[in-house]
Amino acid sequence: MREVNPIRDRAVIAKMKELMENDGKYKELLLFTIGINSALRISDILKLKWGSLKRNVIVVKEKKTGKTKEFPVNSAIRKVIEEYFVLDSKDDDEYIFVSESHRNRGKVWSRQYVWQFINEYAQRAGYHENVGTHTLRKTWGYHAYQAGYPLELIQKALNHSSPAITLRYIGITKEQIFDAYLNLAL
Repeated sequence: MREVNPIRDRAVIAKMKELMENDGKYKELLLFTIGINSALRISDILKLKWGSLKRNVIVVKEKKTGKTKEFPVNSAIRKVIEEYFVLDSKDDDEYIFVSESHRNRGKVWSRQYVWQFINEYAQRAGYHENVGTHTLRKTWGYHAYQAGYPLELIQKALNHSSPAITLRYIGITKEQIFDAYLNLAL
């Protein structure tokens, strides 16, 4: 399996969202927006139900760790919901990300489908680094770090065992560390 990268450029994120919106891919846009704003693994995103969005707090028992994770629906997620979905018409226990195609109608999307659409929209947005489903989670971590949130907070949100793992995971490179040394001449 190849290593995937976070999407570091906010303009690329905005372009990917715009393309999904223009194509009428509103559930894909919602998944992408939740993914880059939650630090959840794709297996946990695919199991989300409409009820969690109605309550404005997403509570997930993580498949990999077995830990319960809880976080608020932020303004970016809320915007997509308000623009494209009528939550009152959704059953609380209904999965959000289900197929509407004849062949897979009613089945939860596969990881492969998500990988394909993330790659398609990244390419169309002019982003040519390795991307995949984990890119969403890594993107959240990278931008949280760039925004100045403490590494320990990001580590806890990602359920990592050490800060070193988190730095490697979010794609902080040796060049960026060297740049900090060169530019922080005190």
